[in-house]
Amino acid sequence: MLGVTIIRNVKVKLYKFVDYFKGFENVEAVRKLFGEDVEKVLSQVKVEFFSSRFGYMGVNPDDGHLMVSTYYLKNGAEKEIYLDIIHELCHIKQYMEGKELFDDRFSYVERPTEIEAYRLAVLEARRIGMNDDEIYSYLKTEWINEDDLKRLADMLNVTPKNNSN
Repeated sequence: MLGVTIIRNVKVKLYKFVDYFKGFENVEAVRKLFGEDVEKVLSQVKVEFFSSRFGYMGVNPDDGHLMVSTYYLKNGAEKEIYLDIIHELCHIKQYMEGKELFDDRFSYVERPTEIEAYRLAVLEARRIGMNDDEIYSYLKTEWINEDDLKRLADMLNVTPKNNSN
C-alpha cells in the first residue's frame, strides 16, 4: 500500500553489565541484595545503551535487562549514576522474583518496588557520606512534583535542612 517495507521486529543489542560496570559485586549494598550469588547474578545481567538526551536508566519490563541513557552515563553526576545503578539492580532483583515493577495501583512514590529500591539507594548514599540535603536533591526527578518528593523523602527518613533544594 505504501510501497515500502518496514521491518518492525528488530533485536535490541545487549551487553554484559560486568563489562561496563565494574566492582559492583564488591559493594556491600549489592552483596546484601543478591547474597552469595552476587557475582553469578551480575554476570548474567544484560544492559542496553540507548542514545537519548532524555531519560536516565531503568529496567525493561519484558525481560529485566538494564537500559541506560548514553547521554546520562556521559554527563550525569558520578554519585547519582552510582546510586541509580544500585536502585536499578534492586529492580532487577524484584523482576527476578516476579514482582510487578510498574504496578499502576500505586502512585510512583507509593509503589512498593520503588520504595524498596529508593531505600537501598538512600542507605548507600549515607554510607558514601552524602547528607540529607544531597540525598533530597538526588531524589528529585522531572516526574515527581514537590509534594510527592516531600512524601517520598518522609517515607525514606530523608530530612533536608534546606527544603528549598
